[in-house]
Amino acid sequence: MSTSTNTTAAAGKTASRLPKWAGSFGVQIIAALVIGLALGLIAKYTGSTKAAPNGLGATLQIIGSSYVSLLQTAVVPLIFTAVVSSIANLRQVSNAAKLAWNTLLWFAITSLVSVLIGIGLGVLLQPGANTGITQEAKYAGKTGDWWSFLIGLFPKNFLGLGASSTVTESASAATTVSTSVSFNVLQILVIAIAVGIAALKVGKQAEPFLNLNASALAVIQKVLWWIIRVAPIGTIGLIGNAVAIYGWDTIGALGKFTVAIYVGLALVLFGLYPALVRAHGLSVKQYFSGAWPAIQLAFVSRSSIGTLPLTQRVTERSLGVPRGYASFAVPLGATTKMDGCAAIYPAIAAIFVAQFFGINLDFSQYLLIVLVSVLGSAATAGTTGAVVMLTLTLSTLGLPLAGVGLLLAIDPILDMGRTAVNVAGQALVPAIVAKRQGILDESLYNAPRNGTPFIDDAPENDAPAAEADGGARELADSKA
Repeated sequence: MSTSTNTTAAAGKTASRLPKWAGSFGVQIIAALVIGLALGLIAKYTGSTKAAPNGLGATLQIIGSSYVSLLQTAVVPLIFTAVVSSIANLRQVSNAAKLAWNTLLWFAITSLVSVLIGIGLGVLLQPGANTGITQEAKYAGKTGDWWSFLIGLFPKNFLGLGASSTVTESASAATTVSTSVSFNVLQILVIAIAVGIAALKVGKQAEPFLNLNASALAVIQKVLWWIIRVAPIGTIGLIGNAVAIYGWDTIGALGKFTVAIYVGLALVLFGLYPALVRAHGLSVKQYFSGAWPAIQLAFVSRSSIGTLPLTQRVTERSLGVPRGYASFAVPLGATTKMDGCAAIYPAIAAIFVAQFFGINLDFSQYLLIVLVSVLGSAATAGTTGAVVMLTLTLSTLGLPLAGVGLLLAIDPILDMGRTAVNVAGQALVPAIVAKRQGILDESLYNAPRNGTPFIDDAPENDAPAAEADGGARELADSKA
């Protein structure tokens, strides 16, 4: 009787188990995109607006913003502990300087090709001609500044944090003061590099600190696994809120410009990147299947920094880049590698503004667009990258900043595609450099995808799988 009961229970448990494909992280994100789109449309057509959201609109907004806050909360400790740990691991790497140089070189190469694609599309498609827009929208926001970039490299405190307060006076004469805390990722990176190098110089006395840092990194990674696993819920809120607030009708008069941007992004993501992958003897299918979870999350979250934890994970776990190198290259890429925001977008947008105001660009000005796009992305680190990058480009070219105001209405629609391309490039370059330096774990790169980039952080009952992946990672690190 007991045996029969147990057998029946086991059979029932097996029968109720979801199909294997349903447990795939990518499938869950796609399903969340569809659900979020549907809920966003319902909210929009039931009267929800950004200023006065209805119940569904407010719920989507809270879910989306809360999830991005969770991701951003983990960014600071992740960058600090990961970079310090990676620098500590450089003790066992003989070509650390060469890796860093090659990373920066390939950042520049891909940015150069991307901006050339953007310029070509801007000249070919003429997005600023005959738009039908007659009113000049003014822009009074933050502008790009090379000096601000240089000054911003120097941290104002150990954590690279900043705070700003806003005073609001209501009709009832009550005064409300709200304070928000922000962080500068580039400053955190500088602090972590300095601490890591200092620990190497101190030597044996720094071992307890490095062990503590390694333990903290392991704890943070576990928390990140929990956050990423609820990404489908966050995706529903993020995409639903975007559709409810902006819809797809805001592209109206700027349809040609929107098409130009997305054609450029598609050429980089599905043309340039696969060509580079293939040129290095790697599988294009494996690259996309490995990096796709991060690309999807970047599209809906519109935040390279918020996606950073997942980008680093897929770069290590799916693309086979050694942890010591990935923990250096990916955070660096998240602050300085932006082919979407800092190459394609400012190139086409600058040409749009020139055409809109009837200004003819000469060859030297096109060269300036290239120069600013290749070198300027670092100058926007820790800020609203695309808009500040555009103002930096327009200022350098002497074009009217009023043109920025024309494009702000559709910026959220464009930002989804830009961020997805940014993240795809941030995962691509470390894989290429690792392949060129002979430290890429190609067996891990070519391994079947298991639906989650966090297999080694799986629950304890999945220990054999975790140990197997850990062994592969150790092998990759030992090759370094």
